[in-house]
Amino acid sequence: MLLPTVPRTRVWSVAKPVMDTPFGAVTFATTIGGATLPPLPDELFELPGGRTVARWKHHAARVELLLTPYDPELDPDEWGQLTDCRAAVWRIDAASPLRKVTFAARLPERLPDGADAGWDGGQALAAITVDDDTTRLTLGGHDEEGICHAATQGEVPCRWAELTGEVYRNSCTGWGVDFGDHHGMTWNLPPLEAGDHCELPVVAAWTAAEDDTANTWYAVLPSPTVLLRQVVDSVAR
Repeated sequence: MLLPTVPRTRVWSVAKPVMDTPFGAVTFATTIGGATLPPLPDELFELPGGRTVARWKHHAARVELLLTPYDPELDPDEWGQLTDCRAAVWRIDAASPLRKVTFAARLPERLPDGADAGWDGGQALAAITVDDDTTRLTLGGHDEEGICHAATQGEVPCRWAELTGEVYRNSCTGWGVDFGDHHGMTWNLPPLEAGDHCELPVVAAWTAAEDDTANTWYAVLPSPTVLLRQVVDSVAR
Protein backbone atom coordinates (compact mmCIF):
# COMPACT_ATOMS: atom_id res chain seq x y z
CA MET A 1 0.00 0.00 0.00
CA LEU A 2 1.22 3.48 -0.83
CA LEU A 3 1.85 5.83 2.13
CA PRO A 4 -0.11 3.87 4.76
CA THR A 5 0.81 6.33 7.55
CA VAL A 6 -0.25 9.51 5.71
CA PRO A 7 -3.74 10.80 6.63
CA ARG A 8 -6.29 10.65 3.84
CA THR A 9 -9.93 11.37 3.11
CA ARG A 10 -11.97 9.17 0.82
CA VAL A 11 -13.76 11.17 -1.88
CA TRP A 12 -16.07 10.38 -4.76
CA SER A 13 -14.24 9.57 -7.97
CA VAL A 14 -15.74 11.60 -10.84
CA ALA A 15 -12.76 11.90 -13.22
CA LYS A 16 -9.85 9.72 -14.22
CA PRO A 17 -6.52 10.59 -12.56
CA VAL A 18 -4.34 12.74 -14.82
CA MET A 19 -1.22 14.89 -14.54
CA ASP A 20 -1.81 18.31 -16.12
CA THR A 21 1.06 19.78 -18.17
CA PRO A 22 1.43 22.63 -20.69
CA PHE A 23 1.22 20.07 -23.53
CA GLY A 24 -1.95 18.42 -22.25
CA ALA A 25 -2.79 15.89 -19.59
CA VAL A 26 -0.60 12.87 -18.95
CA THR A 27 -3.01 9.93 -18.70
CA PHE A 28 -2.33 6.53 -17.16
CA ALA A 29 -3.47 3.02 -18.00
CA THR A 30 -2.93 -0.42 -16.47
CA THR A 31 -3.51 -3.71 -18.25
CA ILE A 32 -3.54 -7.03 -16.39
CA GLY A 33 -3.62 -10.05 -18.64
CA GLY A 34 -5.83 -8.94 -21.51
CA ALA A 35 -7.97 -6.56 -19.45
CA THR A 36 -7.40 -2.83 -19.15
CA LEU A 37 -8.53 -1.36 -15.84
CA PRO A 38 -11.31 1.25 -16.16
CA PRO A 39 -10.34 4.95 -16.28
CA LEU A 40 -12.19 5.70 -13.05
CA PRO A 41 -10.66 4.08 -9.95
CA ASP A 42 -12.70 2.06 -7.47
CA GLU A 43 -11.53 4.33 -4.65
CA LEU A 44 -10.01 7.80 -4.52
CA PHE A 45 -8.35 9.44 -1.53
CA GLU A 46 -7.26 13.04 -0.97
CA LEU A 47 -3.97 13.53 0.90
CA PRO A 48 -2.58 16.77 2.32
CA GLY A 49 -0.93 19.20 -0.08
CA GLY A 50 -3.15 18.62 -3.11
CA ARG A 51 -2.16 14.96 -3.51
CA THR A 52 -4.38 12.02 -4.40
CA VAL A 53 -4.16 8.23 -4.32
CA ALA A 54 -6.39 6.29 -6.70
CA ARG A 55 -7.01 2.58 -6.15
CA TRP A 56 -8.29 -0.14 -8.47
CA LYS A 57 -9.35 -3.59 -7.29
CA HIS A 58 -8.79 -6.54 -9.62
CA HIS A 59 -9.41 -10.16 -8.69
CA ALA A 60 -5.68 -10.86 -9.08
CA ALA A 61 -4.15 -7.58 -7.87
CA ARG A 62 -4.53 -4.19 -6.25
CA VAL A 63 -3.30 -1.16 -8.20
CA GLU A 64 -2.63 2.29 -6.77
CA LEU A 65 -1.57 5.58 -8.31
CA LEU A 66 -0.23 8.52 -6.29
CA LEU A 67 -0.26 11.97 -7.92
CA THR A 68 1.83 14.59 -6.14
CA PRO A 69 3.75 17.84 -6.61
CA TYR A 70 7.49 17.21 -6.58
CA ASP A 71 10.40 19.48 -5.70
CA PRO A 72 13.60 18.02 -7.20
CA GLU A 73 15.71 20.56 -5.25
CA LEU A 74 18.08 21.23 -8.15
CA ASP A 75 21.18 23.31 -7.43
CA PRO A 76 20.25 26.88 -8.53
CA ASP A 77 23.89 27.62 -9.32
CA GLU A 78 23.92 24.86 -11.93
CA TRP A 79 20.36 24.46 -13.20
CA GLY A 80 17.73 26.92 -14.37
CA GLN A 81 14.57 27.26 -12.32
CA LEU A 82 11.75 24.89 -13.24
CA THR A 83 8.32 26.27 -14.02
CA ASP A 84 6.73 23.26 -12.31
CA CYS A 85 7.23 19.57 -11.61
CA ARG A 86 4.66 16.83 -11.00
CA ALA A 87 5.12 13.17 -10.14
CA ALA A 88 3.27 9.89 -9.95
CA VAL A 89 4.04 6.61 -8.24
CA TRP A 90 2.26 3.54 -9.61
CA ARG A 91 2.10 0.40 -7.50
CA ILE A 92 0.71 -3.08 -8.10
CA ASP A 93 0.34 -5.78 -5.42
CA ALA A 94 -0.17 -9.20 -6.95
CA ALA A 95 -2.59 -11.60 -5.25
CA SER A 96 -1.85 -14.38 -7.73
CA PRO A 97 0.74 -15.02 -10.47
CA LEU A 98 0.56 -12.43 -13.26
CA ARG A 99 2.28 -13.19 -16.54
CA LYS A 100 1.44 -9.95 -18.33
CA VAL A 101 1.13 -6.51 -16.72
CA THR A 102 1.60 -3.19 -18.49
CA PHE A 103 1.52 0.38 -17.21
CA ALA A 104 1.42 3.39 -19.53
CA ALA A 105 1.85 7.14 -19.05
CA ARG A 106 1.10 9.24 -22.12
CA LEU A 107 0.58 12.77 -23.33
CA PRO A 108 -2.25 13.33 -25.84
CA GLU A 109 -1.98 11.72 -29.26
CA ARG A 110 -2.21 15.18 -30.79
CA LEU A 111 0.14 17.73 -29.27
CA PRO A 112 -0.39 21.49 -29.61
CA ASP A 113 0.65 23.03 -32.92
CA GLY A 114 4.39 23.64 -33.06
CA ALA A 115 5.28 21.05 -30.41
CA ASP A 116 7.83 18.35 -31.18
CA ALA A 117 8.42 15.19 -29.12
CA GLY A 118 11.38 12.83 -29.11
CA TRP A 119 13.22 10.18 -27.17
CA ASP A 120 15.51 11.61 -24.44
CA GLY A 121 16.51 8.61 -22.33
CA GLY A 122 19.83 7.87 -20.67
CA GLN A 123 21.40 5.40 -18.29
CA ALA A 124 18.61 3.88 -16.18
CA LEU A 125 16.18 6.56 -17.45
CA ALA A 126 13.33 6.21 -19.93
CA ALA A 127 12.33 9.71 -21.02
CA ILE A 128 10.85 11.84 -23.75
CA THR A 129 11.18 15.60 -24.16
CA VAL A 130 8.57 17.82 -25.78
CA ASP A 131 9.21 21.44 -26.72
CA ASP A 132 7.83 24.37 -28.66
CA ASP A 133 8.73 28.06 -28.88
CA THR A 134 7.86 28.73 -25.22
CA THR A 135 8.20 25.53 -23.15
CA ARG A 136 10.37 22.43 -22.75
CA LEU A 137 8.94 19.43 -20.87
CA THR A 138 10.56 16.11 -19.97
CA LEU A 139 8.54 13.06 -18.95
CA GLY A 140 10.55 10.23 -17.43
CA GLY A 141 10.70 7.05 -15.40
CA HIS A 142 12.73 3.85 -15.12
CA ASP A 143 14.13 2.14 -18.19
CA GLU A 144 15.00 -1.58 -18.13
CA GLU A 145 18.27 -0.97 -16.28
CA GLY A 146 16.44 1.23 -13.78
CA ILE A 147 13.88 -1.50 -13.16
CA CYS A 148 16.64 -4.02 -12.43
CA HIS A 149 18.35 -1.58 -10.06
CA ALA A 150 15.04 -0.98 -8.29
CA ALA A 151 15.14 -4.66 -7.28
CA THR A 152 18.03 -3.83 -4.94
CA GLN A 153 15.91 -1.10 -3.32
CA GLY A 154 12.85 -3.24 -2.59
CA GLU A 155 10.72 -1.33 -5.09
CA VAL A 156 10.25 -4.37 -7.35
CA PRO A 157 10.74 -8.13 -6.79
CA CYS A 158 14.36 -8.82 -5.82
CA ARG A 159 14.70 -11.60 -8.42
CA TRP A 160 14.34 -8.99 -11.18
CA ALA A 161 17.92 -7.94 -10.41
CA GLU A 162 18.95 -11.13 -12.23
CA LEU A 163 17.52 -9.68 -15.46
CA THR A 164 20.35 -7.13 -15.67
CA GLY A 165 22.28 -9.45 -18.02
CA GLU A 166 19.37 -9.38 -20.48
CA VAL A 167 19.44 -5.59 -20.45
CA TYR A 168 23.16 -5.40 -21.19
CA ARG A 169 22.83 -7.98 -23.98
CA ASN A 170 19.80 -6.15 -25.42
CA SER A 171 17.96 -9.47 -25.21
CA CYS A 172 14.93 -8.63 -23.02
CA THR A 173 12.15 -11.05 -23.97
CA GLY A 174 8.56 -10.19 -23.15
CA TRP A 175 9.34 -7.17 -20.98
CA GLY A 176 10.78 -3.69 -21.33
CA VAL A 177 9.82 -0.09 -22.10
CA ASP A 178 8.02 0.88 -25.31
CA PHE A 179 8.27 4.53 -26.42
CA GLY A 180 5.72 4.18 -29.23
CA ASP A 181 5.30 7.54 -30.98
CA HIS A 182 7.36 9.35 -28.29
CA HIS A 183 4.29 10.84 -26.67
CA GLY A 184 4.80 8.66 -23.61
CA MET A 185 5.96 5.25 -22.43
CA THR A 186 4.54 1.81 -21.72
CA TRP A 187 6.23 -0.43 -19.18
CA ASN A 188 5.81 -4.15 -19.90
CA LEU A 189 6.71 -5.88 -16.64
CA PRO A 190 8.45 -9.19 -16.05
CA PRO A 191 6.15 -11.83 -14.51
CA LEU A 192 4.87 -11.23 -10.98
CA GLU A 193 4.23 -13.94 -8.40
CA ALA A 194 1.60 -13.91 -5.67
CA GLY A 195 2.73 -11.54 -2.90
CA ASP A 196 4.99 -9.50 -5.21
CA HIS A 197 4.72 -5.75 -5.53
CA CYS A 198 6.17 -3.29 -8.03
CA GLU A 199 6.48 0.51 -7.79
CA LEU A 200 7.29 2.69 -10.80
CA PRO A 201 7.89 6.47 -10.90
CA VAL A 202 6.68 8.93 -13.52
CA VAL A 203 7.83 12.55 -13.35
CA ALA A 204 6.98 15.51 -15.59
CA ALA A 205 9.09 18.66 -15.33
CA TRP A 206 8.89 21.76 -17.49
CA THR A 207 10.67 25.08 -17.94
CA ALA A 208 10.95 28.00 -20.35
CA ALA A 209 12.21 27.02 -23.81
CA GLU A 210 15.11 29.49 -23.62
CA ASP A 211 16.55 27.72 -20.55
CA ASP A 212 19.65 25.96 -21.91
CA THR A 213 20.35 23.82 -18.83
CA ALA A 214 19.35 20.16 -18.53
CA ASN A 215 17.14 20.90 -15.53
CA THR A 216 14.04 19.06 -16.76
CA TRP A 217 16.08 15.95 -17.55
CA TYR A 218 17.67 15.78 -14.11
CA ALA A 219 14.35 16.53 -12.43
CA VAL A 220 12.77 13.30 -13.70
CA LEU A 221 15.40 10.95 -12.25
CA PRO A 222 13.99 10.16 -8.77
CA SER A 223 13.01 6.70 -7.60
CA PRO A 224 9.63 5.88 -6.01
CA THR A 225 11.37 5.80 -2.62
CA VAL A 226 12.56 9.39 -3.05
CA LEU A 227 9.12 10.57 -4.17
CA LEU A 228 7.30 8.84 -1.33
CA ARG A 229 9.80 10.09 1.24
CA GLN A 230 9.28 13.68 0.12
CA VAL A 231 5.51 13.27 0.57
CA VAL A 232 5.94 11.90 4.09
CA ASP A 233 8.42 14.64 5.04
CA SER A 234 6.17 17.36 3.62
CA VAL A 235 3.11 16.12 5.53
CA ALA A 236 5.15 15.86 8.75
CA ARG A 237 6.23 19.53 8.60
